Amino acid sequence: MKRRIYWLMPDLASARQAMDDLVWARIDVAHIHFAGPEGMDMAGLHAANVWQTSDLVHAAKTGGVVGSACGIVVGLAAALLFPIVGDGPEWEVAVLVAILGGVVGAWSASMIGISIPSPRLQRFEGAIAQGQILLMVDLPRSRVRDIEALLRSAHPEARFEGEEPQVPAFL
Repeated sequence: MKRRIYWLMPDLASARQAMDDLVWARIDVAHIHFAGPEGMDMAGLHAANVWQTSDLVHAAKTGGVVGSACGIVVGLAAALLFPIVGDGPEWEVAVLVAILGGVVGAWSASMIGISIPSPRLQRFEGAIAQGQILLMVDLPRSRVRDIEALLRSAHPEARFEGEEPQVPAFL
């Protein structure tokens, strides 16, 4: 697991300089994300994508759980009431339908979640609408304090906006 730190940068020049500073500090570009107002030219910055800006992950997890639960109920009913071969229950049908329910639930919920803004970023909407740029950096726990110190000293114009304790490594 990684930690995500949030900084608000006042303008593009500051954001681009922060990007350079982080790359010089050996932070992989894939772990640096910038979110700005819609239509802003983010050239030279690693713009945040749907993984960072939408509710995709949470929606997929929820859909998977709900879909699996529904699949278990339907699968058990099918296994007990409609045996395909013989008179006994067919538990394989219950397992198959539960897995299928989880997959369909996760997929359909993720299609909805991709269009919903991330609740983690709601507190930054006003600042972004005013033209500020949100910097999100995903770091191993051991590097968080060093990178915060670097950004504090190199960018006094930026505001530290907090830290998120657990970010999956693949985001």
